[in-house]
Amino acid sequence: MDRLIYLAMAGAKATMQRQDVLANNLANASTNGFRAEMQAFRAVPVRGDGATTRVYALESTIGHDVRPGPVQTTGRALDVAVMGNAWLAVQAVDGTEAYTRAGSLQVDAEGQLVGVSGLPVLGDGGPITVPAGASVEVAADGSVVTQVGGARPQVAGKLKLVTPETPAALTRGTDGLFRAADGELQADPTARVQGGALEGSNVSPVETMVAMIAAARQFEQQMKMLQGAEQREQGAAKLLAPQ
Repeated sequence: MDRLIYLAMAGAKATMQRQDVLANNLANASTNGFRAEMQAFRAVPVRGDGATTRVYALESTIGHDVRPGPVQTTGRALDVAVMGNAWLAVQAVDGTEAYTRAGSLQVDAEGQLVGVSGLPVLGDGGPITVPAGASVEVAADGSVVTQVGGARPQVAGKLKLVTPETPAALTRGTDGLFRAADGELQADPTARVQGGALEGSNVSPVETMVAMIAAARQFEQQMKMLQGAEQREQGAAKLLAPQ
């Protein structure tokens, strides 16, 4: 049997995986702080006897798009846009420290400052608790300033902001949060946030749609290759059939 069948099948599978990634990116085009997932494939020749006339399509994972998303002013006191290459630290469901760029913060019923999906936002000393009935503002350095009535403002804590050495130092988990390969990162005292604003997704809907159309056409080509291989197999079987 011609290896073309297996090679076309591998190419079609890779194209379907690319479509899944593109569809997920497009679905999160309006998600605050979302980083587009990137996927690439490389052609690897099949080594063996004779000429190298066949190639496999293998996945070459390249991580996520590190470009920042557009910042939109909301005027809400608990909305923060993390500036530069910094990230906001949160406590994931499994208890580990994770990082996100989504800065839409809330105060839950227990007075704890929470972020995306209700996960506790971490400060330099752990989760941050806000006094009951207090107004909350976030300073540019991440300090959480609270004020109850006419009392003097108090600093309830400081957001833990981290800046990885390289964009590749963070990897996306299945929960959509990012984590460092070497464990927890140290807080960056120079990191800054913009209050009353949110960072949008860095996904370009137009570019993503164009890429999805290209992937669909590529899948069709792989299917045509499979059909061509099947027709040649049928023709060969007729020629070799006993008369």
